[in-house]
Amino acid sequence: MENILKYFPDITPRQKEQFAALYDLYYDWNSKINVISRKDIGNLYLHHVLHSLAIAKYITFKPGTTIMDMGCGGGFPGIPLAIMFPEVQFHLVDSIGKKVRVAAEIANAIGLTNVRTSHSRAEEIKEKYSFVVSRAVMQLPDLVKICRKNISKEQNNALPNGIICLKGGDMTAETAPFKNCREIVDVSDYFQEEFFKDKKVVYVQV
Repeated sequence: MENILKYFPDITPRQKEQFAALYDLYYDWNSKINVISRKDIGNLYLHHVLHSLAIAKYITFKPGTTIMDMGCGGGFPGIPLAIMFPEVQFHLVDSIGKKVRVAAEIANAIGLTNVRTSHSRAEEIKEKYSFVVSRAVMQLPDLVKICRKNISKEQNNALPNGIICLKGGDMTAETAPFKNCREIVDVSDYFQEEFFKDKKVVYVQV
């Protein structure tokens, strides 16, 4: 939790409670359904929660924004973002049912009323959203190809609607097809810990 409060000191008491509850919930669920590497569960807040919140440093979503978390796994980045933006609607989607179940149970346990989940392939989702977010799900061109259909034409944020990904390493090749409509930001611009030194927030306008 210190990592969260260090970079987001103005969160509400309710948000603090929700973030604080995540460790025990994920630890318990992870012992039954492996959604986080067992070696990594001790780094939940740094490697998973705070990493997800790099998107909250990149953009402040306006109330009423709709977001699909594509390939949400156990709920990242969707659940931390849903805590941070309680007036934004999140749809967490994954093709692996047991992972979606963990995300749904944790969202319910901490009282997130702005989250719904679907056990589905992204190709099957027809709804429109302001943004699609993901964390290291697949190569960017493949992600854009699948999710382009889901981006709404109605704009209500300072940033045009599109896809926001958390990625790592050299993004030159992956982003080459989008050089005129993309932005790459180093997560280390937001968070100083060594873990983030090669992490990126990648935005593509769609």
